[in-house]
Amino acid sequence: MSSWRTRLLPPLLAIVFAVILTAIALIISGADPLQAYGTMIGQLFKGSTAVDTVNLATVYYLSGLAVAIGFQMNLFNIGVEGQYRFAAIVTAIIGGALRLPPVIHVIAILLVAVASGMLYAAIPAVLKVTRGVSEVISTIMLNAIVGGIVAFLVNADQFGVQTGNNIATREIAETGRIPGIPIGSGELFGFVLIAALIGAAYWFMLNRTRFGFELKASGESTTAAAAGGVNAKKMTLIAMLLSGGVAGLVAMPELLGRDFTYGITSTQMYGFTGIAVALLGRNHPAGIALGALLWAFLDRSAVSLEQINVSKEIAVIMQGVIVLSVVIAYEIVRRADLAAEQRRVGRALAGKGSSVSEGGAV
Repeated sequence: MSSWRTRLLPPLLAIVFAVILTAIALIISGADPLQAYGTMIGQLFKGSTAVDTVNLATVYYLSGLAVAIGFQMNLFNIGVEGQYRFAAIVTAIIGGALRLPPVIHVIAILLVAVASGMLYAAIPAVLKVTRGVSEVISTIMLNAIVGGIVAFLVNADQFGVQTGNNIATREIAETGRIPGIPIGSGELFGFVLIAALIGAAYWFMLNRTRFGFELKASGESTTAAAAGGVNAKKMTLIAMLLSGGVAGLVAMPELLGRDFTYGITSTQMYGFTGIAVALLGRNHPAGIALGALLWAFLDRSAVSLEQINVSKEIAVIMQGVIVLSVVIAYEIVRRADLAAEQRRVGRALAGKGSSVSEGGAV
């Protein structure tokens, strides 16, 4: 049974645990934990750090949603990394070649991104449904392959354009870009609004549609779902495609809001961050948003630690501890909740005078 304890306590315990362990690491290294934490928080209110944090969190949020869709079906889609990079390079090439009116150009680019992500996710999905191949193994292989695909496509002999020492795809025209939202000294990605809509759609699908119910039921128990008439293979295929479709949008905030091109040196590893963010957010869209903001804050504010002669890698340690402790905290809270439920049932049966043979207390 889900309760506020199983939803809120694990991530809170994980964060507290990470703060304590990181403080111990700082003390051992001779640094002042309070000064380090104060510097990181203070950095948030300087320059455009807050806006940059939200922009980065938008990317992490989309990645977390893509992973969470798979988690709902007990699918460990570790291939979000490869799916979003494949979608990004294909979208950048086609988006740069298209000449369409404003809005239509953007819509066409987003459709290409979703379709590309779904196409790359279809490979492990079909392998799993038809041959029983673990999606973990197949997606790891596809993550490695995508690096070669990007390098091949962005080559100057294919679709790359050499600009100085940099090589990337052709720049997307202004009609295909999403305008930013000026805030203070920075500019928020306009895609943040689309990301919020995707999060709302994800919540609606899971909680207000039959498909969402069947998806969660299949994730909880494939056997029970099959007994209820749910086609587990079909749900696996659809869940993987949906996950890939959302993964295809991961690079779009930066591609359509800042970079307008995609190359070998474009940022990577968003897919793996999405796994941590989805775990931290307990697969809930609001929880994923908070997890994405926390992750982005640690990334952006870590640089400020060098001002007080503290290695910025301390933020990486904190992120690693959060991931590790969140898994442990979820299990501890789940077991505590289950034990409490068993005690309540035992007391209820004892109050009704049930016999031992009926499951009552001795």
